[in-house]
Amino acid sequence: MPASGVSAAAIAARLSAVGLPTRVEERAGFTSVEAELPESLSTESWREVLDVVAEADRFGLHATSLNGRTLWAVVRKAVPTAGDAGGPSHQR
Repeated sequence: MPASGVSAAAIAARLSAVGLPTRVEERAGFTSVEAELPESLSTESWREVLDVVAEADRFGLHATSLNGRTLWAVVRKAVPTAGDAGGPSHQR
C-alpha cells in the first residue's frame, strides 16, 4: 500500500473512532476518504473531525438536501512540484 493509502487509512480509522461511517478509495494520483456526517455532531466530535482531516492534503464538505452531508479528504500519492503547490486556482 502506498504511503498515501496508509495515511488515508489512519484518517479513516480516526473518523470511524468518532462514530462516522467511512469509505477509502485509491485513485490514480491520490487516496480519498469520505465520511457521512449525522445531522448533529457534538462540539468535541467536530473538533476531533477537524483535527483528523487537517492531516490530509485537501478536505471539504459536500452537503445536499437529497444526500445529506459528506466530509471528504484527499491524500496525494506524489509530492506536488513548486508549480502545482497553489492548486488549480493558483495563478503565477
